Amino acid sequence: MKATQVSAHIWSLHVWVGFPIRVWVVREPDGITLVDAGIGPMARGIARFIRQLDAGPLRRIVLTHGHSDHVGALNGLLREWSVPVYAHRLELPYMEGRSPYPRRKKAVAFVARGIAVPLPEAVDGTLQAIGGLQPHFTPGHAPGHVAYFHERDGVLLAGDLFTSRSGRLRRPIPMFTADMAEAVRSGAIVERLRPARLEVCHGGPVFDPAAQWPAYWERYGGSP
Repeated sequence: MKATQVSAHIWSLHVWVGFPIRVWVVREPDGITLVDAGIGPMARGIARFIRQLDAGPLRRIVLTHGHSDHVGALNGLLREWSVPVYAHRLELPYMEGRSPYPRRKKAVAFVARGIAVPLPEAVDGTLQAIGGLQPHFTPGHAPGHVAYFHERDGVLLAGDLFTSRSGRLRRPIPMFTADMAEAVRSGAIVERLRPARLEVCHGGPVFDPAAQWPAYWERYGGSP
């Protein structure tokens, strides 16, 4: 597993399994927030990196969504650290196997019931900051997909909201995307937040992604 420092407070950890799978370690005043949990074999490497970073213990895990390549290391990590796991409330029934993901015939439990709890929300449904991250609801790839913005570092941790190639925005993988049109619309978050750097699970970093938004929308807007 390769570790790369993304910004002052964020590191990307990734493995290559025919395509990259990334998770992110965020240094907080009280320890570490982990964004996504990759695949099962990543658990040992993630744990080792957190210990070597020596920035405090793992305090919380936040998920962009519940697909298997984003939650696979949860059990291994939770055996070492008993910490809360957060996901959007709309994602819970799908990742827990109570409902099949859209475009899938069968429900599959990727995460056992009771492990994850809903991200905190205000009365109006606005997602509340968690650690140094501000969650933003970005549905489409999955019903409860969330991207996390680290405003201080100017980094948006976007999960599968996009893929990327050679520093260019690409749409999420169609085979695994519940509603591509909605996912593409959700991508407008980059124009609103204007992060300096965008991180995605399957691809490399994209710098100043808002500058690419008009071309991305022209290419993919309204795509099935």
